[in-house]
Amino acid sequence: MSGLVAKTAKIMGLDGEPVGEIALPPVFDSPLRLDVIKKAVVIQRSHSFQPQGRNPMAGKRTTAEGFGVGRGISRVPRIGGEGPLSGTAAFAPGTVGGRMAFPPVPTKKLDRRVNRKERLLALRSAIAATASAELVRKRGHRFDEDIELPLVVSDEIEKFAKTSQARRVLATLGLWDDIERVVRSRKHGKGRTIHAKGPLVVVGEYQGADRAFENFEGVDVVRAKDLSVELLAPGTHPGRLTVWSESAIKTISGRAWR
Repeated sequence: MSGLVAKTAKIMGLDGEPVGEIALPPVFDSPLRLDVIKKAVVIQRSHSFQPQGRNPMAGKRTTAEGFGVGRGISRVPRIGGEGPLSGTAAFAPGTVGGRMAFPPVPTKKLDRRVNRKERLLALRSAIAATASAELVRKRGHRFDEDIELPLVVSDEIEKFAKTSQARRVLATLGLWDDIERVVRSRKHGKGRTIHAKGPLVVVGEYQGADRAFENFEGVDVVRAKDLSVELLAPGTHPGRLTVWSESAIKTISGRAWR
């Protein structure tokens, strides 16, 4: 993807008109590394896994004992007595209500680690992917044809305090179709609601934008210094539709990427 990104980008005002230009940092010229991005996202997701285990007595609360040999039946533990369950196999793995053969244990190490250079390479690659209209559309995002990526907006977007202001600027910038796509993708099941990922808003500092955009499903707001590969490439797929504030671009320009 090197060479596909312009050296400068237009700074869009809240009215949708250019108000200036800003020099893009070299990170936007990083090569696309799908393999490294996928590895970094999977490893980052592993940090949210919750350890689980089983009750040590699960499946063992029974009086079942082996009947011994000479009866022409398997030697699994069976319930004795003369009741309706007499002779029913229990306790052993594979029997109804029996214990698990190899139950999960809470001491198992679930989280994985990634080398620092690999993580930074994945982050650089994911940032550069936000400047490729082809990759962004491939992810399913919808936006106006005349939008130039990366989409940089003036710092006034960071000072929003109301959802109505956020709605107005998303419509003005030509991103409202993507918000509607997220709403249409909403599905209910298994006690939770799932939906597609919408735009990512990257700011220099939280000055209210995090509250203004929180009511839009699929939209995330993050500071430039807190960027992660998982936010930029949800589901290991790079090219998320991203709105950069002017301060966010300056923040990543001054960051050491080595």
